[in-house]
Amino acid sequence: MATMPAFITKTEVAAQAGREGEAGHRLKPEAPEPLRPARDPYQLRVLPCEDVFFYSKKIDNSRIVRQPDPRARGACWSAIGVACLALALLTGVLAPGAANTLAGYRLEALRAEERHLLDQRRVLELREAELVSPGRLETLAKGQNLVVPAAGQTVRLEAKADGSVASNRSQEPGVRGR
Repeated sequence: MATMPAFITKTEVAAQAGREGEAGHRLKPEAPEPLRPARDPYQLRVLPCEDVFFYSKKIDNSRIVRQPDPRARGACWSAIGVACLALALLTGVLAPGAANTLAGYRLEALRAEERHLLDQRRVLELREAELVSPGRLETLAKGQNLVVPAAGQTVRLEAKADGSVASNRSQEPGVRGR
């Protein structure tokens, strides 16, 4: 570590000071220590690892070709197979629930359509009853100068027992009826 020498020198100085205190006095006067310059209180102290520099070297690996691993190919296909199997199982589990939900939505849509059609049918039946009411028909007949037919003018057709329906053809061959 870069701070280790500074740490060791500080502890040695403290240890020597402790030994001198134990002795009580010095046997031999030593040379006075050189005076240190007064430390500026606003100067930052030395940061640890300040003298360590890191350099980044570019490495070009573009010409290196990786050797294919024969086991990696099998592992890849195994993983794909397991994922497909899991997907198939998940689809098999979730598909019936989704189909039931969609069928419920479709059923509700059909019920709403049925209600709408029944309402339309009631409106149309009411409109038909208004249009064919006898009072309205008489008003329309008077507006077009139509009269009520006399008793002998109307002919009622009776259905035949064989189930045939009356036709609008004349009896003469080659002549069409009106």
